Amino acid sequence: MDNSSDVTYLVMEGHIELHKYRYFYFIITLTVYLLIICFNTVVIFVIYTNKCLHEPMYIFIAALLFNSLLGTTALYPKLLSDFLSERPVTSYSACLFQAFSIYTYAASEFTLLSAMAYDRYVSICKPLQYATLVKMSTVKKLLFFCWLFSACEIGILVILTSRLQLCKFKINRIYCNDYSIAKLSCGDTSVTNLYGLFGLTLTVFPPLIFVIYSYVRIFEICLKNSKEFRRKALQTCFPHLFIFISFSVFSCLEVINTRFEGNIPHIFSVIISIENLVIPPLINPVMYGLKLHEIYRKIKKILWKRKTHTSF
Repeated sequence: MDNSSDVTYLVMEGHIELHKYRYFYFIITLTVYLLIICFNTVVIFVIYTNKCLHEPMYIFIAALLFNSLLGTTALYPKLLSDFLSERPVTSYSACLFQAFSIYTYAASEFTLLSAMAYDRYVSICKPLQYATLVKMSTVKKLLFFCWLFSACEIGILVILTSRLQLCKFKINRIYCNDYSIAKLSCGDTSVTNLYGLFGLTLTVFPPLIFVIYSYVRIFEICLKNSKEFRRKALQTCFPHLFIFISFSVFSCLEVINTRFEGNIPHIFSVIISIENLVIPPLINPVMYGLKLHEIYRKIKKILWKRKTHTSF
């Protein structure tokens, strides 16, 4: 629908009985968002303030958690605002920007997890060359590439979508994604759909193949070494592998959900659509905070200091 100032607005119709449960939704969503901010910020702060953690593995972890904060910020503030609105609406430009931000978060997650797999692969399979192959300058270049590549890839998709002529103005979702916006068009969307499929393939399959290759080589090296070596290697690799598998599974479900949205019960469709913006941002800092001894020890130290100061 268009108003007098020629700004196009879209109505978000994916909410389930919003008039009845708006305050319940608001409290739950706010709680989840605050926990995400708290968990991720604590681990990032610990890595940033401890020079002994200024190593490639921990820098990649901080970058992954920072990416989660960026992705969730694209969703939760707008979602909280919608819960308190009589009719959730968003401008077309804001909708495109939200789609760009959430898609860039997801694409960056895959590229960052690939970079982390490279770090673990070199550390375990080529330890003598680690200092040469994974220098801090290399880490900076990899991080820059991860975000720039993802932003450019998604940016092209959003630009193609923005050129479509809309003839419908209602999205049956609780946030904007590119495919749902494209479905509002009454014109030819074949170019956008083809590029979207190409982008999806480029985002998922190279990282997937590389991570599988890395872990096959890591497991081969582990089998040839001592039990203690295997224990240390798996301790650093398990959080990464768990996070990569879970994020890949949730992403796969969301792709299926987006393509077959009308054939899936709406409540399940809503749950699937937000999984990658709820579970990984909550679980990732917990996994790394508890499983990696150095980070866990530093967090315990901070909590112990705070407890000691409080007691006095």
